[in-house]
Amino acid sequence: MTDDDLIAAARKAAQNSYSPYSNFAVGSALRFADGSVVTGTNIENASYGLALCAETVAVSKAMADGLRGGLEAVAVTGPGDEPITPCGRCRQVLNELAQLGGTDPLILCVGPQEVHRVKLSELLPHAFGPASLV
Repeated sequence: MTDDDLIAAARKAAQNSYSPYSNFAVGSALRFADGSVVTGTNIENASYGLALCAETVAVSKAMADGLRGGLEAVAVTGPGDEPITPCGRCRQVLNELAQLGGTDPLILCVGPQEVHRVKLSELLPHAFGPASLV
């Protein structure tokens, strides 16, 4: 799967967003070394603090399916004129999955006209994760 295919998967996932409060539909897609792709979308809640981000949903689905390593790339897309990046919480959740496989995945921050490509370690330097507890 190419980066363009991963971006298309994230955009398709955003179509299933449940975001009646913010009207900010986000989609994400995770690509693994074994060829697996897992998507997620944001899910809001009337109790705002209970909302789930697209990346967190995708990571939860991946881990529930037994994927624990090999995270290579993540695409994140949303509305607006600029590329979006994972929020701080999502960076931490992605880092947990990445550290389980010893990877530093490429994060594709997608906008309508451009894509910023950045490594997770650049978005979350000096990250706390499983290795920090040893």
